Amino acid sequence: MAFTLADFRAAEARIEGLVRRTPMMRSAPVTGGPDLMLKLECLQITGSFKPRGAVNTLKSLPDAAIRKGIITASGGNHGKAVAYTGWIAKTRAVVYLPSSAPAEKAATIRAFGAEPIVFGEVWDDSNAEAQRHAAREGLTYIHPFADEAVIHGQGTLGLEVIDDLPDVDIVLAAIGGGGFISGVAAAIRASKPSVRIIGIEPTGAPTLHDSLKAGKLVTLDRIESKVSTLSARRSGQINLDLIAKHVERIVLITDDDMREAARWLWRELGIAAELSGAASVAALLTGKLDLPKGARVCAVVCGAGTDGIG
Repeated sequence: MAFTLADFRAAEARIEGLVRRTPMMRSAPVTGGPDLMLKLECLQITGSFKPRGAVNTLKSLPDAAIRKGIITASGGNHGKAVAYTGWIAKTRAVVYLPSSAPAEKAATIRAFGAEPIVFGEVWDDSNAEAQRHAAREGLTYIHPFADEAVIHGQGTLGLEVIDDLPDVDIVLAAIGGGGFISGVAAAIRASKPSVRIIGIEPTGAPTLHDSLKAGKLVTLDRIESKVSTLSARRSGQINLDLIAKHVERIVLITDDDMREAARWLWRELGIAAELSGAASVAALLTGKLDLPKGARVCAVVCGAGTDGIG
């Protein structure tokens, strides 16, 4: 599969006008914590980076596939993005959610005119049922992370980081199923190969961490994180291959680490990040990253929410 700079620039042109170019913000001065640049993807349409991949996929589909209706499974954010694309295309959209997904995710999906269906305890259960539903009714299934068009779309965020911060040394990004960091890492490295990419996963859902360690895809026995948007029991081979090639390492953090980081972002900067959105900052605040002094670091705040600041 092709993941060249030209491929990511093509995706960028495809989604222009349907997603937002989100701003970069310097965190300093603050009363505590690191001086770093924050990529505020929490200000994206629907509140996360997910529309980049969903819209690029929509614009890559033939009209006949769109007319059939679209379906997916999601911890919440990809579902909101697919609901948004259904609204754009004026077609039916069905989104399966696990019972762990926050209620506001279903409410937003419904507000875009899509059909949220709660099934299973974790994303993997919801995804299996969504695929069965797609086969029964002939709907077009959109995978949240193991899909070339989705990865190209997510990678457009990486292009914006390099365009707006050309002297960046290190980029920190959260990992759920792996589509986000796959695209961001591949796009950044295609544009500037010297940049170091570090991923962050929950200790209760170390899917890619354990897969890299094993040298192959692994399926977790169980999910012990409450952060549904970062909790897939299994990733995809395309994601593992890109992460193994472009991501330097994966750091594990707890749900409490993310909660403290979300509170820090709100207290210091007025940024309402959901737990997954605070993951990259959490890795810094906990001291689990030993980075070179003076390194120019960008942390992606990938999703908006209030689940960590209540």
